[in-house]
Amino acid sequence: MDASLAFPILVGLIAVALLFDFLNGLHDAANSIATIVSTRVLRPQYAVAWAAFFNFIAFAVFGLHVAQTIGTGIIHPEVIDAHVIFAALIGAIVWNLVTWGLGMPSSSSHALIGGLLGAGLAKAGTSVMVWSGLSKTLLAIVLSPLVGFLLALLLTAIVSWAAVRSTPFAVDRAFRILQFASASLYSLGHGGNDAQKTMGIIAVLLYSQGYLGGEFSVPFWVVIACQAAMALGTLMGGWRIVRTMGLRITKLTPMQGFCAETGGAATLFAATFLGVPVSTTHTITGAIVGVGAARRVSAGRWNVASSIVWAWIFTIPAAALVSAMTYYATTLVGWK
Repeated sequence: MDASLAFPILVGLIAVALLFDFLNGLHDAANSIATIVSTRVLRPQYAVAWAAFFNFIAFAVFGLHVAQTIGTGIIHPEVIDAHVIFAALIGAIVWNLVTWGLGMPSSSSHALIGGLLGAGLAKAGTSVMVWSGLSKTLLAIVLSPLVGFLLALLLTAIVSWAAVRSTPFAVDRAFRILQFASASLYSLGHGGNDAQKTMGIIAVLLYSQGYLGGEFSVPFWVVIACQAAMALGTLMGGWRIVRTMGLRITKLTPMQGFCAETGGAATLFAATFLGVPVSTTHTITGAIVGVGAARRVSAGRWNVASSIVWAWIFTIPAAALVSAMTYYATTLVGWK
């Protein structure tokens, strides 16, 4: 791709990327506040504002390793141009809107990865794939909910043992306070991992147009714009998905909410520092099922969890299909 893309078109593409980030916050707002809402520690409107604040300040805590992976580790940056970026974003946005409308918490992260793959394959075939980064990301699809599940299960067992001599009222009161800290950490992890995905998209677009010189990097204004877009989306987040995540999967006490959020936050922090773009939806769902299973296997509502798993399975192929169709359609109308 040459560096002659008209500036208004470049601005328009950046706006579409920020729209994806906004929808990511809207769609995934439930991930960081579902437990604190379901335990009735905070009302939904206050919980959303709480999560939005920590989503925004995440850039001050984490590096930009995830943005690097998205920009250069899924498909080769040399084949990425404005056409590929546009098709990838449309694929991800369409799938996000479909699942948001259905109240189904699928993964915005994997929708974006699917979008990139679909557009890249449509342009140049399988040679565009960066197998090292792609295999690491696909492995995280399996590991992130599993690690969240195991950490939450372990934390629940430890905390239950430590609190065995305390009265239920004392335990409930203590963990209502502690849940503010765990929800903050999870929101921080959500903002740190998810916003970086759009940073990577915008940065590789600027790189393809020659605005970053010869080396891939993420400008600071891109960091701030992406964190702000995600925080704004979180502020307007959907209660429908909160209800699915926090109430339908399993009923939670403040202690269990604390364990789910802490297990999920630990998973996200590790992934973000390692530069792995994981799904916050996968992670918190695994953690919520984990605390339910710690009580007894039947406490986790496995039928709801399984329907969510099906949405995960279809996310990458569906977003890739929409992205590839968008690429071919725009090619037919003259975009080369």
